[in-house]
Amino acid sequence: MIRHIVLWTLVADDETQRRDDARGIAERLEALQSEIPGIQSLRVDRDLGLVDGHWDVALVSEHDDNAALEAYQAHPAHLEAAAWIRGVVGERAVVDYSV
Repeated sequence: MIRHIVLWTLVADDETQRRDDARGIAERLEALQSEIPGIQSLRVDRDLGLVDGHWDVALVSEHDDNAALEAYQAHPAHLEAAAWIRGVVGERAVVDYSV
């Protein structure tokens, strides 16, 4: 199994907009779990905001294998979600590893 972790910083300065953007990321990505085969689990959460310098939003997903992760990343529904996400985030960090 492959664990896929993505961290984002949000670009909005307004707290209401930041909350809405984080919710938008979660809604779009969590919906993919029922749409794309090979996803074992997928969860998106916002940082608690208690420590300066933390990333704003985190995705943790688990996939059957690397082929399933690649299929998820290339799936049209994921590409659509990713295009929207790119409009609300600044930086992105990714780690993939075998579980």
